[in-house]
Amino acid sequence: MMRRRRPLMRAAMVGGGAYVAGKHVAANQQREADQNAQIEELQAQQAQQQAPQAAPPPPPPVAAPPPPAAGGTDIASKLVELKGLMDQGVLTQEEFDQAKQKLLAG
Repeated sequence: MMRRRRPLMRAAMVGGGAYVAGKHVAANQQREADQNAQIEELQAQQAQQQAPQAAPPPPPPVAAPPPPAAGGTDIASKLVELKGLMDQGVLTQEEFDQAKQKLLAG
């Protein structure tokens, strides 16, 4: 009878050890999966927070053209004023060229 008990006892110990080891591995895998989920969640939150910050700043306001110097009769100051209007989009290139020709001719 004694011989029969020992193999059963050994099998019970090996089986119990395997059971504990399996539980330990399963717990580690679950813990790792939870950590990965938390990391992904934090990365998504960071991406959402950085998205509005990554937008480029608004362009600086367009400065008004300088006031005409000495009564505005100077041709150069009028050309600068016309160029400023063209840069702002008020005048087209064609309109700028026509106004420039009038200034230089007159």
